[in-house]
Amino acid sequence: MDLADSATEAAFRAEARVFLEGNIHLAPSDLADPAGEWEQGLAARKQWQRVLYDNGWAAITWPAHHGGRGLGPVEQIIWNQECVRARAPSSISIVGIGMAGPALIEHGTDDQRERYLSKILSGEEIWCQLFSEPDAGSDLASVTTRAERDGDGWVVNGQKVWSSGAHFSQRAILLARTDATVPKHKGLTFFVLDMQSPGVTVRPLRQMNGGAHFNEVFLDQVRIPDTCLVGEPGEGWRVATTTLLHERMTLGGSLGLFHMEDLIDLARKHQPLPAHVRDLVARAYTYERCLEYLNARIMSKLSAGEIPTAEGSITKLAVTRMLSTAADSALAILGSSSLTEPGPWIDLFLVNPGIRIGGGTDNIQKNMAAERVLGLPREADESRELPFNQVRHS
Repeated sequence: MDLADSATEAAFRAEARVFLEGNIHLAPSDLADPAGEWEQGLAARKQWQRVLYDNGWAAITWPAHHGGRGLGPVEQIIWNQECVRARAPSSISIVGIGMAGPALIEHGTDDQRERYLSKILSGEEIWCQLFSEPDAGSDLASVTTRAERDGDGWVVNGQKVWSSGAHFSQRAILLARTDATVPKHKGLTFFVLDMQSPGVTVRPLRQMNGGAHFNEVFLDQVRIPDTCLVGEPGEGWRVATTTLLHERMTLGGSLGLFHMEDLIDLARKHQPLPAHVRDLVARAYTYERCLEYLNARIMSKLSAGEIPTAEGSITKLAVTRMLSTAADSALAILGSSSLTEPGPWIDLFLVNPGIRIGGGTDNIQKNMAAERVLGLPREADESRELPFNQVRHS
């Protein structure tokens, strides 16, 4: 494993750092209100996205002829790291740039790419993801939302859940079942959905920290034209896999949710600390350094032309472990008052359980590591080859 940037990587890192240092004053500070909702800072976040777009930093890995920089996942990781270092705000276009765009680039039509891509990059249109359902989260191929052919389009009925930003998004990527007579992975179709379509109802989900960033979305006789179908009917799993692959390429340390120097400063201001609290802070610091080495391992593989296997799963586990330890450390330092007074540390403490679920639960990540690192057999799934309409559902 090479812990140092190559000459090319170092040059890219320096370029990114110069841009961020010269333009970070144009970025909004974290304008989310204490409840974790973004509406208050939506316009400012869109403006920051426009700054990135105008200066060629909106999409690191997109092909240049589609408005990106045409670089690879190593550069994406470096960019993420530098954004965290500069304390740049999280992107308002995570789903659009990290998931919808790559799917359209690889599987969409020329008309779809012309219609959507530039608006995604500039932040003019915000996208959300309509994949998970109440009974289809970790086993995403078990979605039951139905899309039925009707003339030159489709009629969709079903329910989606855990859709970040759906309440302020203009469009969504949607996975729906179009054929229940084939195995679950083969009967899915991928659509682009206008969130203003009649029959779309968005209902916020209140979180432990008081925020409502996530939503459940109900689809009642929603009409989608054929022009919004991405790929062919029944190819939705292949298209969705593209989006998930690109989502997992966006690795970046603490995800910008906290900065280790802030925890260390907090600890120094409250000296002397009991031994068990000092131990928690040391553990959080150790976990962050381990995460740096995991990211270095991934970057080394990518630089050598190799595809990481279980590293993404292990990194996800390391992120949640680090964040939970950091939150526990801060609350132990601040004492019982931290549980009743709003602030970034109690917010991190309350948000972290959701991070353990989103993007694949801890147990799913452990399963993947067991199979790909330890060589353990894959868990039996008799439903995998059965026609979906013959599978027993809860």
